[in-house]
Amino acid sequence: MMQHPILYSFRRCPYAMRARMALLASGTICELREIILRAKPQELFAASPKGTVPVLVLPDGTVIEESLDIMLWALECNDPQHWLAPEHGSLDDMLHLIAQCDGDFKLHLDRYKYPNRYNNVDPLEHRAAGADYLLALESRLAHRPYLFGSRPALADIATFPFIRQFAQTDQAWFDAQPWPQLLRWLSTLLDSALFSSVMHKFDPWEPASTGPVFPAQ
Repeated sequence: MMQHPILYSFRRCPYAMRARMALLASGTICELREIILRAKPQELFAASPKGTVPVLVLPDGTVIEESLDIMLWALECNDPQHWLAPEHGSLDDMLHLIAQCDGDFKLHLDRYKYPNRYNNVDPLEHRAAGADYLLALESRLAHRPYLFGSRPALADIATFPFIRQFAQTDQAWFDAQPWPQLLRWLSTLLDSALFSSVMHKFDPWEPASTGPVFPAQ
């Protein structure tokens, strides 16, 4: 039996980012297998036929294939920062906000950032639609530093990598928008030790080898 869970990851994937942040926050030690997307190893497909990251393989052989499920598993094992228990609202409230991010907002983000992947899309139309979600976050952040209180919680960490990606698509435009609290929130998370720690660069994993320990020691 393996000693630690195995995490198949890709450094720049927003889904993998949020999974790594939750694993780090929970104190979970993993063997990290950094994937090259254009040359995915067969071991990844054997664990999860969908072939996308992140994928977490537990020591008993259980496979967790979705990033949010990885976050919830890790935090249910150990949640020292109380990400599952926000100061305001409930876990269900946070999951609802995350579902909006993962659903409509992600759809608009993809068509804004990668319009050439889709037929007959207007990226600016999708930028405007995505901005509606961000304005709703701005309204929440006008009352408190984080989405559900004075400290980060699950919703902040689960949505943050996608807001980061949206911002980077046209940073000058994003920074000029009327959402000062969102800009503050994003900057705080980008500058956090947590985010810095999960963005460590690892060499691509070679099959038949043992990947490095995550978080980096």
